[in-house]
Amino acid sequence: MKTIFFSLLVASLPLSLLVAEDTKDALYFPPAKGKWETVDPAAIGWDATKLKEALAFAGTNKSSGVVILYRGRILAEQYWPLDPPEKTPSGARNPYFHMRLGVNGEGQAIEDVASAQKSVAAMLVGIAQHKGLLKIDDLVSKQLGEGWSKAPPKAEAKITIRHLISMSSGLDTRLGYQVPAGTKWLYNTTAYSRSLTCVVKASGMNENELTRKWLTGPLGMTDSRWSVRPWADQNTVIANKFGFATTARDLARFGLLMSANGYWDGKDVLQDKAYIKQATSPSQQLNPSYGFLWWLNGGPFVARGSGQKKPGRLLPSAPKDMYAAQGKLGRRLYVIPSQQLVITRLGDQSKNDFGGGFFRLLRAASGK
Repeated sequence: MKTIFFSLLVASLPLSLLVAEDTKDALYFPPAKGKWETVDPAAIGWDATKLKEALAFAGTNKSSGVVILYRGRILAEQYWPLDPPEKTPSGARNPYFHMRLGVNGEGQAIEDVASAQKSVAAMLVGIAQHKGLLKIDDLVSKQLGEGWSKAPPKAEAKITIRHLISMSSGLDTRLGYQVPAGTKWLYNTTAYSRSLTCVVKASGMNENELTRKWLTGPLGMTDSRWSVRPWADQNTVIANKFGFATTARDLARFGLLMSANGYWDGKDVLQDKAYIKQATSPSQQLNPSYGFLWWLNGGPFVARGSGQKKPGRLLPSAPKDMYAAQGKLGRRLYVIPSQQLVITRLGDQSKNDFGGGFFRLLRAASGK
């Protein structure tokens, strides 16, 4: 059954406070347990009918869940039951079947968010740096030892954690040497994953322990965890053997943390504000649409997975200041600071240009 939440509640804070530069005073933070406050679309100038049309578009494009937050309150939320077969009609493995890990107590899907997990890892790196456990300009070999890659020792000795989280390690997807670090942008999941390994080594905790202590626990992300992927075989690169599993609501909590510049209900979870700004700004000149494991929407061109450049912005129908965590099958977390919006979408692969179509409908609903 479809469930849509549109409340009759309006944010009680005065407008001068809601638009204050200090985002921690402007935003609402939901409790770990209990009701999540909502906001009536009409109360903030949105067209409720057109907003429903945007949700309907999401539903017809294989979404399992969409959550839209405005200043932390739920502006819209809807879920759709997806029950895919294990195999496709051709007999191939159905990715969504294996990436849907069940439901929570409210019946909301818990899904492996694929490469959207990279943005979570980026923030864990930032927290580790603030704690003094590592620095992003540390050599990777300082944490993992020599020989962690297949590059020649002299080339490996120049690769830093910064290179890993900006996709400029100079390695191929099997960790073999291609070019000197910092001279080529390549979307490299295998290399990126070593940044999280560095955090694990530096902290002395495993992925779930440190994530729960530093991030998901403080935010009340009770349905989120790192999960081993049982479908990954021995031929799968090691970076793909586990994934971050979460719900549309939990992912929205993470987006709200980013929208609040690392602040969460009385506590700075991500205290290094300079790092947050770096992470959501161009991290190198090779791909101005990429920060530290975040996709950016304001660049003049986008370098795709292979490094091939495509003129224009990442998502032209979305605001220029939007940044996103993006994963396979259309897993998305969009953060739009200028409009104080956080949007999450989970589900199966859409046959259409979901992002473009969805944002065009949202713009019609918001009038912006």
